[in-house]
Order: sequence, then C-alpha cells, then structure tokens
Amino acid sequence: MLRLAYGTTSVRAAVIVVLWLATHSGAVAADEPAPAQGPTPAVIVASATPRSITRSATHVGRAQAIKTVNLVARVSGFLQRQAFADGQQVRTGDLLFAIEPDSFKAAVAQAEATLAKAQAVEKNAALTLQRSQELVRTNAVPQSTVDQNVADRDSARADVLAAQASLDQAKINLGYTEVRAPIDGRIGRILVSVGNYVGPTVGTLATIVTQDPIYVFFPVSTQQFIEYKQRVADRSDGPTTAVVRLKLPSGQYYPHTGPIDFYDIQTNRGTDTLTVRALLPNPDGWLLDGQIVDVTVEVGQPKQVLTIPQAALQLDRSGSYVLVVDDDDKVVQRRVTLGATEGSEVVVEQGLQAGERVIVEGVQKVHAGQKVVTSPAPRDPQAARAPQATP
Repeated sequence: MLRLAYGTTSVRAAVIVVLWLATHSGAVAADEPAPAQGPTPAVIVASATPRSITRSATHVGRAQAIKTVNLVARVSGFLQRQAFADGQQVRTGDLLFAIEPDSFKAAVAQAEATLAKAQAVEKNAALTLQRSQELVRTNAVPQSTVDQNVADRDSARADVLAAQASLDQAKINLGYTEVRAPIDGRIGRILVSVGNYVGPTVGTLATIVTQDPIYVFFPVSTQQFIEYKQRVADRSDGPTTAVVRLKLPSGQYYPHTGPIDFYDIQTNRGTDTLTVRALLPNPDGWLLDGQIVDVTVEVGQPKQVLTIPQAALQLDRSGSYVLVVDDDDKVVQRRVTLGATEGSEVVVEQGLQAGERVIVEGVQKVHAGQKVVTSPAPRDPQAARAPQATP
C-alpha cells in the first residue's frame, strides 16, 4: 500500500508539472509577435497605347544605283594622271584620268597635213577641169580629156573627205586621252595605278555610281501581288498607292519613304516571286549600291489599334494572356487576341483597353490577385515611330 501511494503521488506531481509547462508555454507563444509577411513585389508595367498604323507587308530588299558606269580607257597609252580622290563626289564633265597625249597630238598634226595635201590636190584638179572645159568649146581638147578631169576632181574631193575623217578621228582619240565623268555620282577607288599602260582591253579604271535617288529591288510572292491588286481595286475611297519604308541593318528606320515605280513582267519560276522596284531619295548617302535592307510596303489609310510590348505576352495551353495591374494595384490575368508584330511591339485586337497597364518585367514574382508596386517602363521611341503591320 505504501508503494502504491508513493506512485500515485509521483503521477500527480508529473501531471502538475506538465500542466504548468503547458500553461506557461502558451503564454510565451501568445506574447511572441506573428511572423511578418514578405515585402510587396515590385514590377515594371507599360500601358496599352493607341497607335495609328497602316496595313503593310515586310520583305528583304537590296539597294541598287540607278546608274553605274565602269570607266575604261578608250585609247592605249601610259596613265599619266589621276585627277580625283578615291570616293569623292564628281559631276558630269569632271576630269578623272589623263593618258599620255604626245603620240595622239602627233597623229592629229599628221592628219592635218594629209588633209591640207588633199585639199591642194583637189584645188588643182578643179582648175584643170575648168581649163579643159574652156578648151573643149574650141575643140582644142577632146571631150574625153574633160571627162577624165571631172573624174580626177571628184577623186580629189573624195580624198579630202577621207583626210578630214582621219583628222576628226585623230582629234577624237586625242580627246580620249582625258577620261571625264559621264554622270554625276560618287567615284570609287582607282583600280589601275598611275604609270601603268592602259587601253580598252585592260579593264575598269574606276567605277561611278549615282546615289540620289536610288532604287530598292525586292521580291514579293505572286499571292501577295494579287492580294495587293485586289485591295487597290476594292477600295471605295478612290485609288491608293503603296508607300515603301526601309529599316537599315542597324535596326534604325530610314527617314525617307518612296513609291513603287516598277514591277517585273515575269515571275521567277523557281521561287514564284515577282521583282518589285521602289524609288527612294538618298540625299545623305545612307543607302549604298548593293546594300541589303528590310522593306515595309504600306497600303491604304492608317487606322487606330492598341499595341503593347512583346515582353508582356505570356502563353499557356489556353493561348496568349497578359498580367494587368488594375486601379487597386492588384494583378489580373487577361486573355488577349493578337494581331501582327513589328519590332518590339505587338497589336492587341481584343482583351485590353487603352491605358491599361500590363506587366513587362517581374511576371514570375506575382500571381493573379496579388498586390504589387509598379514603376513605368521606358517606351522605345524608335518603336513608337516604326510603321506597324496589321493582319
């Protein structure tokens, strides 16, 4: 019995200790502050912006000078002088090269002497004929002599004409010793050094190309060409023309536009494409002969659409969506229907209103219904100026 009592007392004591610990532990837990929530996520947003755009299509084109002249020597001789700096602008008639002229000057002098001699012979033949014609009236000479004198005079006249032609050719050859610019344009580097023997068979001395205006050639599919023709024919507000814009290899848009002035009469049977040509001003020389450019052809009148940065787009099994930040700075998922893209921008046809803010950075840190802190994204000024394409 004593042993049982001792055990009972021990159990009661243990229970009291447990209750005391539980009571005090609860008090301590009640006194501790609740765990603090994390900071509100920060995101970068951009507004859905209304923009005026024109229906367009993009192609790859190549610039080509309207005129290209390869300068060659038309007479043979030693190249005596280069009268231009490589790459400079030249005008029609400017002296570019001089070929040693001494032998050609001598040829001119010789031709002049030959002409003078032929003229003297002609003059003598004419006088002889005149005398014989007077004598034949008195039967002092036979008619056959007169006829022979007529033939001699005509032969002398022919010799004069031949000598004159030789003199003209000699003068032309002397003129060819000066190679002058046949067109206005920019000349390339010299391909044959001064002192070398040049001639018609040597090849190109230098090349001149015109720069302003300049052609841009680009291929379009026959389907695109037919659609363009149909679009023009179906317009109710009168005829329309296509406007060509260019994007340079640097990504910068070319500041000038131009019309389409020609399209080929035959398609390329291997690619089923048609070559189209546009004419663009090039006052600053940004476009070079042979340069590759992106070509955007705009047709029709501009219309208003909404655009957002492509960085805002998200994709799942249901399609495209964006995360919108509402007026309470809470995140809302919004399904969108997209149009065409151009550069860093994309057209939104349905799902957004003008001015609504979409998240472009920080999407992975947030979810729908979460409150966020926003800061605006800088708008790409070049994209804002860029022509856009509609479907």
